[in-house]
Amino acid sequence: MSISAAAVTKLYGEQKALDNVSFEVRTGEIVGFLGPNGAGKSTMMKIITGYIPPSSGTVSVNGLDVETGLPEIRRQIGYLPENNPLYPEMYIREYLEFVASLYKPETPVRDLVSRIIKVTGLVPEQKKKIGSLSKGYRQRVGLAQALVHNPAVLILDEPTTGLDPNQIVEIRNLITEAGREKTVLLSTHIMQEVEAICDRVIIIDKGVIVADEAKSDIYSVVKRKGQLIEVEFDREISGELAEKLGSLGTVKKLNEKVLLLEAAGEQDIRPLVFSFAVNNNLTVLSLQKKETNLEEVFRLLTNG
Repeated sequence: MSISAAAVTKLYGEQKALDNVSFEVRTGEIVGFLGPNGAGKSTMMKIITGYIPPSSGTVSVNGLDVETGLPEIRRQIGYLPENNPLYPEMYIREYLEFVASLYKPETPVRDLVSRIIKVTGLVPEQKKKIGSLSKGYRQRVGLAQALVHNPAVLILDEPTTGLDPNQIVEIRNLITEAGREKTVLLSTHIMQEVEAICDRVIIIDKGVIVADEAKSDIYSVVKRKGQLIEVEFDREISGELAEKLGSLGTVKKLNEKVLLLEAAGEQDIRPLVFSFAVNNNLTVLSLQKKETNLEEVFRLLTNG
């Protein structure tokens, strides 16, 4: 196993940030580590990387205990903290060469930095000071410093926070590419990000793991009571018509022509919606049964 946490508890005074947390991340996995603010995600990541010790329990990385094998573990881990601390007065290449030299690599530092500048798309900006970069390029520099020593394990805490949609896609692509040969533990609040790049999902709430499943299985962790149907008609639906449709379940108007119908029971009500349309001289333009998504799973499991 690349990462193994066993019965990890972390106390801050009387506050329990982590409560008997156990999980494993296998080599080559990209795992989404999700939870509300204050759930314990960043605390767990800091323990894995050796920045803070656990109050009890053990963590190992590639078979090395974090408490006894920390110098070697730090050579094997690339870490991008949530606030992405950088030196704004340093040039990109200067900063990355400084970081790379800390790991005392066998490969010449200049060669390592040239490679990672190319991999992370920093070539056009490499002669600039970090302080003059856009948020997107600063995130690239943060990811570059995490990757520069070619670590086996990547720990990424909110790597796309504050980025625009194009920048998010670019950073996701970089993470996906890195995940082909590395183990990645990724914390994020963006559910689409997890659905796009992760193999597995761990959800933590109030310091306790409430779900740990392959991405394809996470949707079955909770079951919606009843069904949710979205229907678009060819013309505006009056309050009177919406009230009639309400006999099938709870109706919510999304716009003038689109309704969201939540109905109890397992019987498919779509044929009844079609009958309603025919009886009221309406044409159904689209009719979709909404499936459980990751955002809903997250909300239900964390009482959001």
